[in-house]
Amino acid sequence: MKITLLCSDERHPVNAYLRSWVNHLGGQHEVIIVRSKTQLKTGDLLFLISCSEVIGESERNLYRKTLIVHASDLPLGKGWSPHIWQIIEGVSEITLTLLEAANKVDSGDIWKKIKIKIPKDALCDEINHLIFETEISLIQFAIENIDAFEPQKQSLDIQSTYYPKREPEDSRIDPSKSIEDQFDLMRVCDPVRYPAYFELHGHRYFLRLEKYKCQKQ
Repeated sequence: MKITLLCSDERHPVNAYLRSWVNHLGGQHEVIIVRSKTQLKTGDLLFLISCSEVIGESERNLYRKTLIVHASDLPLGKGWSPHIWQIIEGVSEITLTLLEAANKVDSGDIWKKIKIKIPKDALCDEINHLIFETEISLIQFAIENIDAFEPQKQSLDIQSTYYPKREPEDSRIDPSKSIEDQFDLMRVCDPVRYPAYFELHGHRYFLRLEKYKCQKQ
């Protein structure tokens, strides 16, 4: 089977999981990872993983199926970086949705949903691990069921909600507020691409959270 993974940002931490999965396949399928829709050719499955481009019908028609892994309980939480916004809101459980790409953003038919718990002490790398491992399982599900699965329409009884694109400003910490009050924001900030920061005394300071691991005697 010919499979294409489109992930726009080569610095995105999901890439390590995608490459590991491809290596684990051991040549069972022909898989490529691309960064832009201009690199799309043709194949059986196209997966949009943290893709920042709009993939139109002409691109989708190059593949038998074009699927998205989205970290919200659709039709709730359409748009950008949904799991980050949800954790900042205080949720402790995230639903990951596998759906077909469509003309309207995140409006395609649903293939599968998986709920995962997000511990209140989990930091960015730990949250990513939970999210990305589940994304890989959804990719594997799609491959195994491409010819024997009937997706479901999204519920019309639930009004869609949307999240905006996150900007560097969204990682700003208020030095006048407590760490406890801002912990959920601090723990979801990508320390490489969008680090948490605060401004004080005319300077900008970056923050990096790391758990202390006690050394056994």
